[in-house]
Amino acid sequence: MNRERLFRLTGLAGYLGICILMPLWYFYLAPPTLPIWLAIVFFMLPLLFPLHGMLRGRPYTYAWSSFLSMAYFAHGIGEAWTLPDERLYGLIEIILSLMWFTGSILYVRAARLRKAR
Repeated sequence: MNRERLFRLTGLAGYLGICILMPLWYFYLAPPTLPIWLAIVFFMLPLLFPLHGMLRGRPYTYAWSSFLSMAYFAHGIGEAWTLPDERLYGLIEIILSLMWFTGSILYVRAARLRKAR
């Protein structure tokens, strides 16, 4: 497996992991005290925007979605810090968002280097 593919799969795994974690977290593991529609709008709807490009392996989508991953990183930090009962979910979100971010950035870099050759 070449490095470009490894980076792409790392970014995609982090992204899909968050896509699975967020509904599980807010519907099953620890339902929020806020209205559920608000959780859907703020935590799950933004994940739909990069879905098509991420699955197709488009470097441009990986590049801009890395900024979106930092919102989930910040959310995970906040949840892990303030809610001891949900600390594990916050830590998982932090790890997944870092996988998404680093995999995406390294994939874009590798794809650009391949294209330049």
